Amino acid sequence: MASIPETMAAVLLTGHGGLDKLVYSRNVPVPRPAAGEVLIRVAACGMNNTDVWVRQGAYGTEEDPGAVSTWRRQGNTLVFPRIQGADTVGHVVAVGEGVDPTRIGERVMVDFSIYNREDDSLADIDYMGHGRDGGYAEYMALPAENAHVINTTMTDIELATFCCAYLTGERMLERARLSVGERVLVTGASGGVGSAIIQLARARGAIPIAVAGPGKESAVLEIGAQAVVTRGKGDLVEAVTEATGGAPIDVVADLVAGPMFNDLLKILRPEGRYTTAGAIAGPVVQLDLRTMYLKQLELHGSSQGSRADFRRLVGYIESGKVRPLVGGVYPLSEFHRAQTDFMAKNFVGKLVVVPD
Repeated sequence: MASIPETMAAVLLTGHGGLDKLVYSRNVPVPRPAAGEVLIRVAACGMNNTDVWVRQGAYGTEEDPGAVSTWRRQGNTLVFPRIQGADTVGHVVAVGEGVDPTRIGERVMVDFSIYNREDDSLADIDYMGHGRDGGYAEYMALPAENAHVINTTMTDIELATFCCAYLTGERMLERARLSVGERVLVTGASGGVGSAIIQLARARGAIPIAVAGPGKESAVLEIGAQAVVTRGKGDLVEAVTEATGGAPIDVVADLVAGPMFNDLLKILRPEGRYTTAGAIAGPVVQLDLRTMYLKQLELHGSSQGSRADFRRLVGYIESGKVRPLVGGVYPLSEFHRAQTDFMAKNFVGKLVVVPD
């Protein structure tokens, strides 16, 4: 540990609220790896919507959707100050007791999930950046089993675009049982999870139809969408029917919700499946239950992913079935600018933060 400094730069989340709750400090103690852990020097960390919603306390409660609450409604593990950041790539620089010292020097991608059960159940899952410190820092300690060497020539920045978004997307498609030849309508298709789902659907042999904001149509087509519907332009149901030539939509993978929610159920074929892992246009929606029960639809909630989902993602990365989409790179010291640009959504793919 002699070459590892005592303090480091990090972005500390000091409470729920605005950007002022994110404090860049150069005097944060460097963590020490406990037994079974490794210490990595962070090379890059991707940004996610969850960072913003946790900072804002925007998850509500079952009793009050507008209440200030964090991601984990039951058994909250968030304490302040907290270092956020889930999509971390770095290099192992030290190991704790019981970890093979030959791991020092490995470049690893972090599986950010904190699995609280031995099986692959997600009923009691948490994540790094929430239940323990994450990667918006120069160093990060984590369980050795969550640090994975990936067989790829991608850069650190490129590799940091995958884990949270693609793992979330893969879980959504697995929950909805998307299969070869099926059509999936993807909302928020230019964002991190949406653009991931387009590629993951193609990896499964399915046909993605995208809903994206104005000006992003070409970029979404380039990453694999069969057709693109421009959000907010005309009637959504009619636009999707025109885009598919009348062919049915088997699955809706929704990250937007809000006012379009009921239209998305109308778009689904009878016995179709709806899956969601986000609601950037509003989490409280109107649901006509007649649409749901008369069409015999399935509705799936989804969050993060299992160990099996992560293994499939690694396979897609190593086989080249998915590719990185870097929408911008920011130094850690300019984190406020990075998150401001992230919230503006004027990019395709993922934004990545790197230590100064």
